Amino acid sequence: MTPAYNGSGIDGTAYTDVNDLAHHTPAWLNNLISAWSLYGLTVFAVLMLAAWWQARRSGSPSAVTALAVPLITLAGFAADLLLKLVVREDRPCQSLHVTVLETCPAPGDWSFPSNHAAIASAAAVALLFVSRRLGTIALIAALLMAASRVWVGVHYPHDVLAGLAVGALVAATCTRAVQRRQDALADRLHHSPLRPLLTTP
Repeated sequence: MTPAYNGSGIDGTAYTDVNDLAHHTPAWLNNLISAWSLYGLTVFAVLMLAAWWQARRSGSPSAVTALAVPLITLAGFAADLLLKLVVREDRPCQSLHVTVLETCPAPGDWSFPSNHAAIASAAAVALLFVSRRLGTIALIAALLMAASRVWVGVHYPHDVLAGLAVGALVAATCTRAVQRRQDALADRLHHSPLRPLLTTP
């Protein structure tokens, strides 16, 4: 079996600087960041629902794209998982043997790229095609999610940057493909039992 990759040579110093700063930060702020790191992805689900509801109420063909956002986000997640299996990078908290805010994942739970960053980025970019306002909120949330994963100690900076890039690339590619067939898909769904998902009665 191929040995795991140690990514500390890329930006291990930046990682330890962030980790040191986290240990000198008030507990209430660290608790807030840790909670966001663990549970913040639920915000993207809420934004997806809001985007679909908004598009559905307006009767816009973009309701089709809004319905596709969760699937596009899953595609970004799947691409990220495949890269993890190829690169097999150990978590920084394992390689550098540092104490971190969040429990250090077990060996074999690979670090590169960040799943959280990829999911958040894919959701944000896909949402931008449906609603500029909601997509912008999601994009800010995605950047905060990526930063929080480094702050709590489970990823190097390059892990989250790669995760953001993977999610964005997959989402942009898939969403453009859906939009090219948006009208045809809307017409097909209008003549199916799924019609209520596109328009209000």
